[in-house]
Amino acid sequence: MAPLLELSDVEARYGPIVALHGVSLTVEPGEVVALLGANGAGKTTTLRSVSGTVQKRGKVLYAGKDVTRASADRLAKLGVAHVPEGRGILTELTLWENLRMGAYVRRDRSVRADLERVAGHFPWMLERRNQEAGTLSGGEQQMLALARALVARPKLLMLDEPSLGLAPLVVQELFRVVTELNEQEGLTVLVVEQNANIALDVSNRAYVLEVGRVAVEGSSHELRQHEGVRRSYLGY
Repeated sequence: MAPLLELSDVEARYGPIVALHGVSLTVEPGEVVALLGANGAGKTTTLRSVSGTVQKRGKVLYAGKDVTRASADRLAKLGVAHVPEGRGILTELTLWENLRMGAYVRRDRSVRADLERVAGHFPWMLERRNQEAGTLSGGEQQMLALARALVARPKLLMLDEPSLGLAPLVVQELFRVVTELNEQEGLTVLVVEQNANIALDVSNRAYVLEVGRVAVEGSSHELRQHEGVRRSYLGY
């Protein structure tokens, strides 16, 4: 089976500054793949290269199609959902209005049922659907950002630092939902995660980026045994 996502020798830049130096990676259908690395290693830029929000060269294939030059809107319609660092929720809208925004790429009539289905993963949302999103806690806002992405019925979910600044119990709940959707519905996930222990726990494979290049790759089990990864990211 062909990869759902494939990056080949991708170079990305912000003006004159090169952030990625020929990154190549694959994500197979139904996998959870983690991107590890220090701040500034190029993890976020890798996700942005997929979602079409950064200048780049090289090739990006999604479901066998060349989407290197595709816009973020087209990629969303193809089934790519990107939950950026910082959540990006609309704070002046209600929780439910934010959820409905996740369905903007859909043209079918089952959106209302999907809103209830997705919110069912986070039961508190059903009780507080009319609450202004800006009054939610940081953890609740992150859950809302994830739920909004799921309303789009993505084939590929990309998460950028979902645990950043959150309490351990909130992080556990977020990854519980992601793991359930992966195992029960075959959702494919590409996740950038600062907590390497969590990332390797939930993923099948992982890539370590260093200064915009892939330094190490392998199964999550193999990376747990890798001396450099253990010392730099796992703390033992």
